[in-house]
Amino acid sequence: MEYPTNRQILFGPDWDRSRWTASDDRVRGGSSISNLEPTKEGVIFHGNLDIETLGGAGFASQRTVGNEQIWDLSGYDGVELRIVPSDGKRYTFSLTDEIPQRRPDDREQSAIVWEYDFCPRETGREVRMSWKDLRPTYRGKLVEDARPLDLSHIRRFRIMMRSFFGDQHGEFSLKVQSIALFRENYADTPDLAKEPIDYGDEKAEPVKSRKDRRWFLSCCPSF
Repeated sequence: MEYPTNRQILFGPDWDRSRWTASDDRVRGGSSISNLEPTKEGVIFHGNLDIETLGGAGFASQRTVGNEQIWDLSGYDGVELRIVPSDGKRYTFSLTDEIPQRRPDDREQSAIVWEYDFCPRETGREVRMSWKDLRPTYRGKLVEDARPLDLSHIRRFRIMMRSFFGDQHGEFSLKVQSIALFRENYADTPDLAKEPIDYGDEKAEPVKSRKDRRWFLSCCPSF
């Protein structure tokens, strides 16, 4: 038995700002800055992207905090952002299934993240990203032979503005109402097998269901 598409909200419309923090290129000696401020309809992600300090590169982002939180997304087909288009710049949404280790200077090492680039004026108010649309990258570069993303063990989400090798810079602003999971079809049996995720030449095997898995981790707080 199937029902219309349904959604599970992760963040919004009443955001808990304490669950997010800035992660800008200042950690690498840059000068970019980002902010995430609450609004009546969600939050506004805004700031200034500087590309002069790092010679054409640069990024400004907000990411989730905490090293203990784990999200199980394996019962869903992708992520959906509800936004209010406000400029013509390109943004990046990403997630990862690992927390990078820290270096001796306490900075985090780099890790593989799965990304999706979008331009609000092209997508409109709804940005939908199926799992197969996410690209595995390392420090902004595509990883051709990346391992499969473990959807049952997501550790971090991120919203980013970056230069795309000098193509954009300066002030940016994006209103985000919510971040949610979506299903194309709702099935009575949550352990229904999913199609493999295609990462180019390599197909990932479906994530195996946990014995007592629910559609969403019972320990995941409600936002």
